[in-house]
Amino acid sequence: MTTTPLPPAGDDRDAALLAASEAGARAARADLEALVRVPSVSADPARAGDVARSAGAVADLLRACGMPEVGVRTAGGGAPAVVARRPAPAGRPTVLLYAHHDVQPTGDARDWTSEPFTPTERDGRLFGRGTADDKAGVVAHAHALRTLLPLWGEDGGVGVTVFVEGEEEVGSPTFAAFLAEHGEDLAADVIVVADSANWRVGVPAITTTLRGLVDCEVRVDVLSHAVHSGVNGGPVLDALTCLARLLATLHDEAGDVAVAGLVTGTAAAGVEVAEDVFRADAGVLDGVRLAGTGSLADRLWARPALSVLGVDAPAVAAASNTLLPTARAKLSLRLAPGQDPAAAADALRRHLLERAPFGARVTVTDGEAGRPFRADTGSAAHEVARRAFARAFGVGTGDVVEAGMGGSIPFVADLAERYPGAAILVTGVEDPDSRAHGADESLHLADFARVCAGEVLLLDGLAQLPAGDGRAVERAGASPA
Repeated sequence: MTTTPLPPAGDDRDAALLAASEAGARAARADLEALVRVPSVSADPARAGDVARSAGAVADLLRACGMPEVGVRTAGGGAPAVVARRPAPAGRPTVLLYAHHDVQPTGDARDWTSEPFTPTERDGRLFGRGTADDKAGVVAHAHALRTLLPLWGEDGGVGVTVFVEGEEEVGSPTFAAFLAEHGEDLAADVIVVADSANWRVGVPAITTTLRGLVDCEVRVDVLSHAVHSGVNGGPVLDALTCLARLLATLHDEAGDVAVAGLVTGTAAAGVEVAEDVFRADAGVLDGVRLAGTGSLADRLWARPALSVLGVDAPAVAAASNTLLPTARAKLSLRLAPGQDPAAAADALRRHLLERAPFGARVTVTDGEAGRPFRADTGSAAHEVARRAFARAFGVGTGDVVEAGMGGSIPFVADLAERYPGAAILVTGVEDPDSRAHGADESLHLADFARVCAGEVLLLDGLAQLPAGDGRAVERAGASPA
């Protein structure tokens, strides 16, 4: 197979790469639709076969893109992941491309406008579970490789390792085991995690901070058994009332988290979230005041957030006139960058135990924990990414937003710890209306094409950097050797 040689680095080369990316856009969409049709819900044991089938489909896709080494791997009894490798040409860096092929449960199918696993286009968006989170990330990686490998030839470009996980949506429980068993194969100078979001439709973003996470269950006991609410009510408060009083202590009057000992910070200067835009994106009802103090960016990205995810209590329709002896709630605490999860869990447990209403028996059971992350935005790789996505989206480099993310991707901190010399870039295909994890999840198709093109330019631009440390060349006036 012969190809037209690419021009040297510069505008002509970028134009040629953008044209090649556009030529493959239809194939990328077909790849995405094929993956979305596989219901790879990792949280459902009944779907284990579908998760395995999804891993096989991803492996086949990467082989078709020209990756020479492709395999499906597991560790620690976890879900199947896909690892594909292309060795680096001499003197060139290696880039690890991460995404995940598992998806969230769909919830009630009646909440969906169209079938969750039947990709459906409406108004320029592709609807379906996994269209945005994160099968579009898988396909963006595949598209970039399908576009670039023939143009680079055997001796050009960068080394590439693709790692497509199969259990991210259940908290990556065997990620540490996978790193322990396969970590040498994942080592890289630059890591690209395609599992985040852009600022708005048409406005690219690079995620620079991620909040960490701890959660727990809190149980309140007040009686050895249920008793008649009329005969016994008054001297004894039921467990659900006591639980409600306890939960009410978690925030102060302004709505800030009232747990002592938690880290709080400030978001990067120059990036702000407009209240009207936030309210519209989040669906906040008219008249509901926003909680907390400080800028919205601070509250969303750089400060803790504490939520009640669920409560065990009788349904209203089934309630009887009894005092509940026991009530239980699940709490989720998002952590500011710089917060140690174990210290945060201790602080939350101490707060709950010290505020037991009327001497109620309070029990706290720890759950999931994940560390926050802060990127090195001064790396050479970061600057290459800014230029690549600016060009692909048709904006200036100053218009690429360096944004925090209120959500948590705990394994990013694990990657940073395992590969301390690697530059980590967190990119994404979602936008504020993607509704990842919810009904009618969707992907903006024009932005998907732009993200695919941006990754083409990103990988080609990283080929201009030297092998070694992806963070070694500072962007402030420096140029790669």
